[in-house]
Amino acid sequence: MSQRPAEPVSITVRIMGKEYTVACPESEHDTLIRSADHLNERMTTIRRRGKALGAEKIAVMAALNLTRELLENQGVDGQSVNEQAAAERVRQLRLDIDNTLSLEDR
Repeated sequence: MSQRPAEPVSITVRIMGKEYTVACPESEHDTLIRSADHLNERMTTIRRRGKALGAEKIAVMAALNLTRELLENQGVDGQSVNEQAAAERVRQLRLDIDNTLSLEDR
């Protein structure tokens, strides 16, 4: 018998003083809360910077900033920059080992 996926449960988060009710699986509650807290911090920072911006404009600016950061941390084929650096380091180590072994064979 196959198991049915868990039913989403509603959770309320607060962003810039407003409450939003969001449905998500119970296993993702902690991640949703951390995400909402992070977004709230980013939006509040943008609002404090100065000009009187509406909530919609602040949300768009926060989304653009977060998306830029995400894209900067992604590399080729969706690998993170750290994964690419590690792969390059392994490749370089292999070349060094091959070169060392070929010198010993002489």
